[in-house]
Amino acid sequence: MADDADDAERADAFERTLTMCGICGVFALDRTLEPRLQSSIHDMASTLAHRGPDGQGVFTDHVAALGHRRLAIIDREGGAQPMANEDGSCWIVFNGEIYNHQVLRRQLLKRGHVFRTRSDTEAILHAYEEFGAACVPLLEGMFAFAIYDARRRSLLLARDRLGKKPIYYATFGRALHFASEIKALAASPAWDPAIDLSQLEGYLSLGYFVAPATPYRHVHKLPAGHWLRATASGIEVRRYWDIERFDDHPGGGEVLEEEIDATIGAAVRERLESEVPLGAFLSGGVDSGLVVSFMADALGAGVTTTSVGFNEAAHNELEAAALTAAKFHTNHHVEIVDPAVEQVIDRIVGAFDEPFADASAIPTFHVASMARRHVTVVLSGDGGDEAFGGYTSRYAPHAVESVARTLLPGAAGQAAVGWLGRAWPRSRHMPRALRWGTLLENISRDPAAAYYADLCMVRPEVARQLLGLPPSRDLSDSPVYDAVTEPYRRCPSTSPVQRAQYADVQIYLANDVLVKVDRMTMQHSVEVRAPLLDRRVIELAFRIPVHKKMPRLRSKYLLRQLARKRLPPGIATLPKHGFSAPVSEWLAGPCADRFREEVFSSAASVRDLVDINFVRRLFKEHRRRRADHGQVLWTIWMLAKWSEMAAARRVTIGRRDLATAVASAS
Repeated sequence: MADDADDAERADAFERTLTMCGICGVFALDRTLEPRLQSSIHDMASTLAHRGPDGQGVFTDHVAALGHRRLAIIDREGGAQPMANEDGSCWIVFNGEIYNHQVLRRQLLKRGHVFRTRSDTEAILHAYEEFGAACVPLLEGMFAFAIYDARRRSLLLARDRLGKKPIYYATFGRALHFASEIKALAASPAWDPAIDLSQLEGYLSLGYFVAPATPYRHVHKLPAGHWLRATASGIEVRRYWDIERFDDHPGGGEVLEEEIDATIGAAVRERLESEVPLGAFLSGGVDSGLVVSFMADALGAGVTTTSVGFNEAAHNELEAAALTAAKFHTNHHVEIVDPAVEQVIDRIVGAFDEPFADASAIPTFHVASMARRHVTVVLSGDGGDEAFGGYTSRYAPHAVESVARTLLPGAAGQAAVGWLGRAWPRSRHMPRALRWGTLLENISRDPAAAYYADLCMVRPEVARQLLGLPPSRDLSDSPVYDAVTEPYRRCPSTSPVQRAQYADVQIYLANDVLVKVDRMTMQHSVEVRAPLLDRRVIELAFRIPVHKKMPRLRSKYLLRQLARKRLPPGIATLPKHGFSAPVSEWLAGPCADRFREEVFSSAASVRDLVDINFVRRLFKEHRRRRADHGQVLWTIWMLAKWSEMAAARRVTIGRRDLATAVASAS
């Protein structure tokens, strides 16, 4: 009997691994799908081959067409997609992994459902049959899926709580299109490439687009923690999950640390089921080091770990990573990123289908490439900073600013402090907490506005200058201001630090970090699992009051306490480093010529989007080392490269449209 149970468990893992993929589809809102859209599903799916290079499946009828690309981590016919229920009335395409599917399966068997496979894909399908859209909150894991219900003539799209897996959608005519990536939507004959120029100011400030926005007028990202239902009556988008409890955890000291240890440990163990080589990204910091320690607890020595570094010392954590690798006797692999980024930059830009200016995509691309030579599945430490307070240089000022606002003598005092902040000398070389001009300006602002200003990679007034727009001191003039500050305002915590961390989960993590990780790892067909983004870990972290989570505003205090027990001496006290790239050095040196060619060329389409003379001035100052404009210039370069890609898709954009678009959005 024990052998039978072991065989069943192995078969379960065997089929569960067939879920990393790309999905796409078309649904007729008027209940009749055009033949050209039916046939285009093959082309749409083919664009996602990098997400699943080992096979393609499609389903079509007169209402819907579904496409699926799969990576056969283990090829098992029982997990093939698109997958139907017993009578063929419901069809699913699914990307991700459901960790509690065995529990769901047992519940559904008791309710009379008949399973033909042991895959988590089928568990979702039967859960939908039983509960409809209410099945989505029952799922624990990472996922993006679509279920076509032929009886109800409806389509359900759903995305996991934190946005680990992507899904875009667009309505062209009377047909709803969806896909893991925009490039699949662009393969439809109904594709409309109209650009939403009003969103450019937000991109230039943040370096990314905030869901549901994209650079395309008709294309939207389904936000994390939401589902979408489409019928002939229309399209409904609804949030199904949010963090609801804040600051109410009664525990402390070793009891709390043990609870965190147990919760993270369980999350790691759930993500170790795999019959293919499995490893971890090891940055050298606390978060990835803890993940590796829990992997070693479960698997013993020999876990495969991968690290990347740069020749520039300020961007290198390889020594710390080597210490952790040695302690746990991992099979460790290291790579130095070549400064000749032009060799990979086009592929990186093409992976995003939209402007994306987080340069840490480059080391992520390289570490995924290296990992794929050794493993197919990797665990990462993503999520620790946002949940447990890793960005102290950003979070601590929120607490200081909150206290300072109560001491100011009314509006006049705030105005005076704001003027002093604007007049203060600027230096991006100093930590955020020591940039007194920024601190003073934020004290004079509404707390949500201060959060917005703090999140911007490029100062909002500079972003407006880049677009040739008149300067404005009112941050709410930005078209993305409401979307970015809404989570901060909605958070019920009274702590400005907790509210900033919550907003970071909703905005920065979902729209920057997880987008970067998904696109760069999918370029190499690597599946990433993030145990620190387990629902239980996240919800526990936000129940812990800031005075326990970050006593005296110390960075990731609780995770560092675990690190003192688990990791090599010294790792727990290392300052937050960040997985960054030396873009300032690159743009002043090896990448300068290509930047000049692709931005300042008379044929460069980005000239129609930005004030090219202002960009030229910034570039000269940067090359002559008079100022560090690295992040601004990188943001412009990524926009320039994307605009060329958009132009290749027959997009016409013009400066005169920009003022109209921005004015209509204001």
